[in-house]
Amino acid sequence: MELLTIVEILLALFAGATVGYFYRLHIARLKKSSEEAEAGGIISEARKKAEELKREKILEAKEELQKTKEGAEKELRGRRGELQNLENRFLEKERNLDRKTDLFEKKESGLAKRIEQVQSKETDIEELYEKQKLELEKVSGLSMEEAKRLLMSNLENEVKYEASKMVKQIEDEAKRTAETKSREIVSEAIQRCAADRTAEMTVSVVNLPSDEMKGRIIGREGRNIRTLESLTGIDLIVDDTPEAVILSGFDPVRREIARRSLEKLISDGRIHPTRIEEVVKKTQKEMERNIREEGEQAAFDLGLQGISPDLLPLIGRLKFRTSFGQNVLQHSKEVAYLASVMASEIGADLPLVKRAGLLHDIGKSVDSEVEGAHAAIGADLLRRARESEAVVHAVEAHHAEVEPKTVEAILIQAADAISAARPGARRESLKLYVKRLEKLEEVATSFKGVGKAYAIQAGREVRIMVLSDEIDDAGAINLARDIARKIEQELEYPGQIKVTIIRETRVVEYAK
Repeated sequence: MELLTIVEILLALFAGATVGYFYRLHIARLKKSSEEAEAGGIISEARKKAEELKREKILEAKEELQKTKEGAEKELRGRRGELQNLENRFLEKERNLDRKTDLFEKKESGLAKRIEQVQSKETDIEELYEKQKLELEKVSGLSMEEAKRLLMSNLENEVKYEASKMVKQIEDEAKRTAETKSREIVSEAIQRCAADRTAEMTVSVVNLPSDEMKGRIIGREGRNIRTLESLTGIDLIVDDTPEAVILSGFDPVRREIARRSLEKLISDGRIHPTRIEEVVKKTQKEMERNIREEGEQAAFDLGLQGISPDLLPLIGRLKFRTSFGQNVLQHSKEVAYLASVMASEIGADLPLVKRAGLLHDIGKSVDSEVEGAHAAIGADLLRRARESEAVVHAVEAHHAEVEPKTVEAILIQAADAISAARPGARRESLKLYVKRLEKLEEVATSFKGVGKAYAIQAGREVRIMVLSDEIDDAGAINLARDIARKIEQELEYPGQIKVTIIRETRVVEYAK
């Protein structure tokens, strides 16, 4: 019974599901038919709108085409009018050209007639000229060529006389004016330069608070003084001089470092090798900074700009360098000032001479480390620092080791000579100076075959005249080398000395 009831329930459910399925299928078919009908209506409406839009666009295109056509026709009519105007002007020009051509032909015809008349007159004139020339030759007794030569000779002599007279007057006037003007310029430059007298030695003196300090400076078994000497490269002389120590050395920068270091040690009171090393290193750094500042200050004082940073320390080192007792940095600034005064008077390049004046002795800052004349060393330093060739030349030529080619180079020579020759500038006495020159000439004349010898350029060069019958060209080369070696051995001098051998052959014959 229960099984039957379950079967009936299942059948009822199956029947209900079947009926529901067919009902939904029917509803879907009805909905599909409705959507198809609606889509057909939309498509039909879209087709109608597309047709209307197509007709509108066709009408717009036709109207646009019509407007374009009308514009093109209007432009074409305008261009036709312009072409017509151009054609009319061309025809008018052509008619004018025809009229001018006719007029030109008439003028040409008249000109040809005039040319014939002129040629006829020229022929008549030439005939008349020949007749007159023949008459003049008969009267004067000279041919035309002879008369020309006579006239030209007289004129040439007269012109030469007048020209030589004028040249002589100009030369005399130029000499008088140049001598007077040069004296005025140099005297004014000297008057306007107020420089201090400086004289320094190759030694420095450090004052001590008491003689007891000498023992502390020497140290146990001399270890303190040896340490200071080895670190600075300067000799310390501790002698009987009361309350003083002498520092001796040829390098002024090292000597200044040693002086400052010793003063600091004395002031501090702690003197032993470790402290000495510490103070010397600190002083060396201070000196490097001080040297650069001195170079910058010198350039600033002269209003110079653009000097290479590599050159500024070399300029600063010149403050501690002396030449015959004259401070080289002070001398360089003085040369720059003197040269600038003279340059302003004659219209030379003022910035150039200031620059060359300050840098002219820069080679002396390293001449103890590099062989050669300080002028050549300085020129090489300036070339490496990319200074202008005009400045390099002025520096290279300031002792005439190179021939000066510019006015500025000659001004540097003159200013250098003025600065070195002014009273009190250099310590060397006239007697010692003359003695050194005489010794130089004596060494040169001690060799066989030497006729005369002259020391020039303040002892920087010796020129030797040799006897041509005793010394040949090859012998002159050997003689110059031998004299240079003997000068090195027997004389003491700053820089270098140039040895120049001059040999000439003179042939004399008498006409009897």
